[in-house]
Amino acid sequence: MATSTQPVTPQLWLRQQCRWHPLEIVFWLSTLLPFFLFPNYLSLASQIAITAMFALSLDLILGYAGVVSLGHAAFFGIGAYGAGLFSIHVWGEPFTGLLFGGLIAGIAGYITSFIVARFRHLTLIMITLGIGLMAHEIANKAHSLTGGSDGLQGVKIQPLFGVFKFDLYGYVAYSYSLAALFIAFLAVRRIVNSPFGLALRGIRENWTRMPAIGADRPAHIRKAYTIAAVLAGFAGAILTQTTQSAALESISFGRSADVLVMLVLGGAGRLYGGLIGATIFMVARDQFSGIAPQYWYFWIGVLLIVVVMFMPNGILGGLSYIYARWRRK
Repeated sequence: MATSTQPVTPQLWLRQQCRWHPLEIVFWLSTLLPFFLFPNYLSLASQIAITAMFALSLDLILGYAGVVSLGHAAFFGIGAYGAGLFSIHVWGEPFTGLLFGGLIAGIAGYITSFIVARFRHLTLIMITLGIGLMAHEIANKAHSLTGGSDGLQGVKIQPLFGVFKFDLYGYVAYSYSLAALFIAFLAVRRIVNSPFGLALRGIRENWTRMPAIGADRPAHIRKAYTIAAVLAGFAGAILTQTTQSAALESISFGRSADVLVMLVLGGAGRLYGGLIGATIFMVARDQFSGIAPQYWYFWIGVLLIVVVMFMPNGILGGLSYIYARWRRK
C-alpha cells in the first residue's frame, strides 16, 4: 500500500525549527551548574555569558546574512560606554542603563547600516574594520568623557530590583548576564526561524537572486545589522554594569577579532555556534593565560588551526556531520 508524504513547505519547516530539541533544554539547564559545582568561577561564567551574547549578535549578520564584520566591537563598546555614562550622569538603575546602551548602539548600527548594505566581500570587510577603528579612536580622543586609555571611572550600579547587589563572588552578575543571554537567544531564535530569517539565508546564499524574487535586500541587511548592533550594545552594557568599569579594550579591534574566532570555533549560522565557541574560547583563554600569561594567544592559534583543519564548519558543524553519518549506518 502506497503511503503519501506531506510536502515540506516553508511554513512547515519553520514550525519544525521552532520546536525545542531535548538537547537544547539540557544545554540551558547546564548553564545553572556553575552556581552549584563551580562557585569560584562565577565571574568567569558571567564573562562567558556576556561574550556569548556578543557572539550571538555577530552570528545574526555573519552566519545568517553573510555580512562579514571586523568592526562589530564598535557597537559593543558604544553600549559599554553608554551604560557607564548613563550611570554616572543620570542614575545607576541597571535596566534603564541596559536599554540606553542598547539604544545608542542600535542608532549607530542603523546609521552605518546604509553603508554596509551596499557592499560585499573585501570592500565590506575594510569598511567594517574602518568603522571599528574610528570608534576606537573617538573613544580614545574623548578623554574628558570616556577616560581615554585610563578607562571610564566612577561607574555606580544600583542593586537589581533595588535588592540584589552586585557582589564580589559573582552570583548576581552571573544571574543577570545569564538571564539577559537567554532572552537575547530567544529573540534571535525567533528571528532566524521566521520568514525574515529565511530571507537572510537567501541573501547569504545568493546575493543577486533575492532581489529578483521580490526581496528587498538592502532593507533586510539594514534590519539585521541594526538588531545585531542592539544585541552587541546590550552585551557591552552588561559588561560595564557587572564590572562597574569601561575600558578601550571593549571597543578594540582585538575584541572584534576574538568574537570572529569564537564563531569559527563553534560554527557560524548554527545559533548555538557562538555560544559554544564563546565558552570554549573563554575557558581556553583562562587556562592558557594561567600557563603562559604572555603567550596564551599562541595556544588559541593552535586550537583554531586544529578545529579549522578537521572541522571546517566549526565544532557544531563537525558534530552534525558525524551524527548524520551515524544515522545513515
